[in-house]
Amino acid sequence: MPETETALPKTASAEAAPPAPPATTPQSGDLVRRHRLSTRLWHWANALALFIMLMSGMMIFNAHAHLYWGEFGANPDRNWLTLGTGQLNAFPGWATIPSNYSLADARIWHLAFAWILLIGAPLYLLWSLVNGHLWRDLLFRRGELRPSHIWHDIKEHARLRFPTGAEALKYNVLQKGAYLGVLLVLLPLIILTGLAMSPGADATTHVSALFGGRQSARSVHFIVAAGFALFIVVHLVMVVLAGPFNEVRSMVTGWYRLPLDKGAK
Repeated sequence: MPETETALPKTASAEAAPPAPPATTPQSGDLVRRHRLSTRLWHWANALALFIMLMSGMMIFNAHAHLYWGEFGANPDRNWLTLGTGQLNAFPGWATIPSNYSLADARIWHLAFAWILLIGAPLYLLWSLVNGHLWRDLLFRRGELRPSHIWHDIKEHARLRFPTGAEALKYNVLQKGAYLGVLLVLLPLIILTGLAMSPGADATTHVSALFGGRQSARSVHFIVAAGFALFIVVHLVMVVLAGPFNEVRSMVTGWYRLPLDKGAK
């Protein structure tokens, strides 16, 4: 069969075809994809792990509610922090796992869920480097660290003026600082200090020497855990203020409704 009789249109017809419409910027009110599957899985796995580790960690702390600097720490030694007095525990039973005092059970819960952080954090960080999430979404851009820019974002948050339209898809300087702090500071420290407090792990890695002793590592571990608790509280408050249904849906399904511009119906 001659080539001119094929089903393909002639050149003139191809030139007459209308051009593809240009990509448009998402508008306020649009339902768009926001979070990748890897981000959503890592978020919920870590949320579960952190809650259980914080609650079991508080039970472990109740066993000896004193913090020290250096290698050794016991009742006669000078401590820099004491929580709870006499028969009063540092943390109440409703906030701990298990609720009734059991140091052995608390350690089982704590160490079991520590594996999620120990394995998941490096994998997620590596994947964020591979898919560009870290460079594209979290690193500070030129000018974002200017005091005037940071102060502007603080004032906007204090007034509950959140970004609308496509701007809501971008992390502001406060969000970037918080997420980078968690990824690059809190997570590595909580893992390293946990290894430093483990006699078996420290015997081979000697990681406690990085912190000046096992008790110093325990103190840093407690401070970092308090940092995680503060991050969780602030994060949950911001989710509620920004619209819990839309925020939670985006972290469950990946779909997010862009907030309407001011004055839009």
